[in-house]
This record gives sequence, structure tokens and C-alpha cells, in this order.
Amino acid sequence: MLQEISAKFAKNVLGVATIATAVVASMTAMAQPKDVEIGLIAPMSGPWAKQGEVMKIAADLAISQINQQGGIQSLGGAKLKLAVFDAGDSVEKSKNAAQRMVADAPNLVGATGAYLSSFTLAVTEVTERAQLPVLTFSYSDLITDRGFKYVFQTSATGDEQAKGSLPALMALAEKTTGKKPMTIGIVMDNTAASVAFVKPIKETQLKALGLELVVDEVFTPPLANATPLIQRVRSKRPDILLLLPTAIADAKLLLEKMNEFGIGKGKIPTISNGAAILDPDLRANMNVEQLEGVMSVVANWTTSGQKNLIEEFKKNSGQPWATQHFVTTYGDMFIFKAALEAAGKADRAAVAQALRTMDISGGPADFFPGGKLKFDAKGRREGASLLIVQWQNGVPVTIFPPKEALAQPIWPKN
Repeated sequence: MLQEISAKFAKNVLGVATIATAVVASMTAMAQPKDVEIGLIAPMSGPWAKQGEVMKIAADLAISQINQQGGIQSLGGAKLKLAVFDAGDSVEKSKNAAQRMVADAPNLVGATGAYLSSFTLAVTEVTERAQLPVLTFSYSDLITDRGFKYVFQTSATGDEQAKGSLPALMALAEKTTGKKPMTIGIVMDNTAASVAFVKPIKETQLKALGLELVVDEVFTPPLANATPLIQRVRSKRPDILLLLPTAIADAKLLLEKMNEFGIGKGKIPTISNGAAILDPDLRANMNVEQLEGVMSVVANWTTSGQKNLIEEFKKNSGQPWATQHFVTTYGDMFIFKAALEAAGKADRAAVAQALRTMDISGGPADFFPGGKLKFDAKGRREGASLLIVQWQNGVPVTIFPPKEALAQPIWPKN
């Protein structure tokens, strides 16, 4: 009898212990904060795949550093996790990628990327319906002109860049050469970013600055033949040429054709918009001397305060310098960290509200020109300013504004 009681007691104790162990394990699992998912939607295939890969390197590096520093403190140290979606090489593919993103990753609290403005316009139509907050550095004014509540634009818009850049370039030309430019040529692709940049120039800037438009050429990327476009430039020889491709291959074709026709290397001062004409792949695939003096207006680039970050980028990527895609995407991860800390929960509505009420100087704001993170009612970053970058000695360096510059500007002389 005593043996039976002992056996039953032992069995009960074992059962209680098993239950207790299970409860402790369950409580431990519950105590572990879940990963917080951030999406990156960018071209990972096609002609813009290299830029997408650079964006992924940036996001991975930032997330690794955030997690090593303790993750999201307000969520008990929850770690960030990146989910990558391929926007492909067309508007239709980018829209399909956005649809997959919101369907296959319902736990995302935010996303960044899209790259081309035309892609971003399509992607954010989808993410807005899903109430998924999206950070983007795409330039088009249309992105934040649609009344959307879940899109946040960290770049100066195309309109803002156009209004700020051409007067600065005109003043630089006159100061350097002693002559005011009188004529201008435009060779552009028909993507949303290029269109957004050129629109205010044609509507108001040309007349206000006394510039005559003598070349006005538009092409659809990818460019098959640059000859007729550059023949037009050579025949008119404008004092300033706005050369606006968004694909690296198109930039290469256009610049090589200019040199073939004897109007490259500063014979006609050439200014672009965006990072295609500043990409390391361009230098690797053409004569570097043909790039000297070429300038581009961008919403972000490396500045004097980011030397340690740039060395980290070089080590992780094998690339000779960091482009705006790296700097901005890296900064975006820290914006999401700040929003999650403020929100106190991994909820996209709460993250969106934290972004709307964000007002930060320093920290993640240091990765964006202007040094301030505050979004207006449209979702545009207040105080977002432009940078002008120029090829000098085989490397694109920031030359404007002076407080951000890494080198003095050189105006190409005929």
C-alpha cells in the first residue's frame, strides 16, 4: 500500500513538474520580444539591380548595428529584421512586388525604397491602402501630392531641387567664368523624377533667369542610340546642358557620345539630377577622364560628418564610395528605430503616427541634408535641402552647399 502511494505521489510530482516546466518555457517564450519586420522594396534584378543591392547592404548594416546596440528598447530589446522585395525593372513589376509585400508580410511595420519615382508612385498606391508607412527618397512631387497619409519623403522634391539648383549653378558659372550663361539644353528620360525636376525649370526658372532653351530632347529608357540626341546638342552648343538619365547604361552612352562628338570634358558644362551619373559602375566602364567636371544635383550624398560610416560601407561592399542610395537607406533604418521607440509597440498605425509627430535634430537626422527630421502634413521632410556633387579626379564629391562640401567647385570652361 505504501509503495502504491509513493508511486502515485511520484507520478503526480512528475506531472506537476512537467506542467511547471511547460509553463516556464511558455512564459520564457512570451517574454522574448518578437522580431520587428521592416520591408525593403527595391530593384534587385534588371538594370537598377546594383542600386538595389547597395540599398540592401545599407539596410543590413544599419539593422545589424541597431540589434548589436540592444534593439528597440521600448519593445524590450526586440530585434529588427529585414524583408526584401524585388521591384524589378518596370512600373508593373514594382506594383506586383508591392502587392506581394503586403500580402506575404502582414507583420511589416514599415518599408523603405522603390528607387525610381515612377516605381515609388506605383508601390505607394498599394501600401497606402494597406496603411503601411513607407519612407522614400524618390524625388517626384507627385509622391506626396496625392493626399496620402502613410508616405514620408525624406528627399527634397524635384520641384524644390530645380528651384534651388539652377540659380546656384548660374551663380557658380558667372563667378568662375565672369560670364552669365544665356542658353541651356535639356536631354532627359521620361521617368517621373526627371519630369518632376524639369517641370518647374521650364515653367518659371528659364524666364526668371533669362535662359533660352535651345535643346529639348526626351527619350524612353533604356536608350538604344544617343547619336541624334547629342547631334542636336553639338549643333546648338548651349552654355549649360542638363543631362538627365536615370539608368547608368544611358548615362554612359550619352557621355561617351558627347566625347566622341568633341563636346565632352567640360566643353559644354554638364549637370545631371540624381545618382545614375555618379555611380561607381559608370567609372568602372568608361574612360574616367570623360567624367571630369560633370556635376549632379542630388537629395543626399556623403558629407564631411560621415567618414566612419563610409569606411564601414567600403569594408562591407567593396565599393569605392557610398552613393545616396546607401546613405539614405542606412538613415531610414534609424528613422524607423526612432519611430518604434516613440510608438512603444510594433504596430504600423502607431509607427505612422510617430513619424507624423517626429521632430528630431541629430541622430538619424545627421544622414539627411538639412539635419532635421520633421514631416509636414503632406509627408515631406521639412528643411530638406539639395546637394551638388561633382566628378573631381575620378571621384564624385560634394561641392555645395559649402557647409556640407568636401571640395571646392570647379566650373568647366570651354
